[in-house]
Amino acid sequence: MSEEKKDLGDKAEEAFDKAKEAAKDAAADAKEAASDFADEAKKTANEFSEGLKNASGDNKKILAGILGIIVGSLGIHKFILGYQKEGFILLGITVVGMVLTCVGVGVFLVWATGLVGLIEGIIYLTKSDEEFYNTYQVGKKPWF
Repeated sequence: MSEEKKDLGDKAEEAFDKAKEAAKDAAADAKEAASDFADEAKKTANEFSEGLKNASGDNKKILAGILGIIVGSLGIHKFILGYQKEGFILLGITVVGMVLTCVGVGVFLVWATGLVGLIEGIIYLTKSDEEFYNTYQVGKKPWF
């Protein structure tokens, strides 16, 4: 019986050594994968920062479009594009509309300014970058 125990002990020791080597291999693979991931993350971060450096501050199409769709009634998208007068017009009509909601007329004012913002946001996002830049930043077209 001691021979059987000795054989089992040797087998257990061999299995332990194999498991130990497999764990070392897995750890090495994990380190390599983590290193590759870190390198890829650094590369992506560098590409992003290069893109930010190369992007001009004049192209505000996406920001103005999204703000026009979400909070267009407040005229924030107009302020982003540098149209202060038009932004204050939208903001003023919205505030007056909110004050007059108890009369009932104000609801239509707020709805109308929201609709203007929604339409302008969609127009901004559907134009090409060049067309948007030429129309709204160079040409200074304030409405639609």
